Amino acid sequence: MPRPQALLLLELLSHALRLSLRRALCVIALVIGGLGGPAQAQAQGVDAVTLALQKQEGQLALEFSLRTQLPRNVEEALRRGVPIYFTAQATLYRSRWYWRDERVSRVTRQWRVAYQPLTDNWRVGIGALTQSVPSLQEAMTMITRTSGWHLAELSALDPGSRHYVDFAFRLDTTQLPPPMLLGLTNQAEWQLSLERTLRVE
Repeated sequence: MPRPQALLLLELLSHALRLSLRRALCVIALVIGGLGGPAQAQAQGVDAVTLALQKQEGQLALEFSLRTQLPRNVEEALRRGVPIYFTAQATLYRSRWYWRDERVSRVTRQWRVAYQPLTDNWRVGIGALTQSVPSLQEAMTMITRTSGWHLAELSALDPGSRHYVDFAFRLDTTQLPPPMLLGLTNQAEWQLSLERTLRVE
C-alpha cells in the first residue's frame, strides 16, 4: 500500500477509535449517573436544618440540627428490640498547597437507640450516659441536635491558613447483630448518611 494511503487509513482508524471511546465514556457516564444519582440521594435520607461552626470562649464548636425519616425496616427493627447506633464525626483540616491537608483534630460521638417493650419507652445512650424518653420521635430529636460541640482550641488554628471541617452523620450498620449484617450491604434503607464540608471563617 502506498505511504499516503496508509497514513490516511491510520488517521481514519484513529478518528474512529476516538469516536468509539467518546461514545463508550458517554454511555458509562449515563449508567453511573443513572445508578448513583437518585439512588444515592434516596439512600442518604438525612437533611441538615442547621449546620454551623461557632467561635466562642476561645474554642471552635459545631452546632447541628438534622431531619431524618427512619425507613420502615429500621423502625421495625427498633420496635423489635434491636438497638440501632448512629455516629457523628467532625474532622478539622488545615489546607496545604504543597502536601495533603493536615488534620488538626477529629471528634466522634455515637448514640445508641433502643426500645424497652416492658416499660414501653425508648432509651438513648451516649457513652456511659443513658436517658429514657417516651417516644421514638423524642429519641431521634436527642441524637440529631447538638450545640457547643467542642472541635478545637482557636489557638490551634493558623491565622495564615485556610481551615475547613468535614462533617458526617450516619446510621452505623457495623454495630448491628451479626445475623442482621448478612444481606444489608445493598439495602439502601440502611444507608442513612449525611456529609458536608464547612469552611472556618
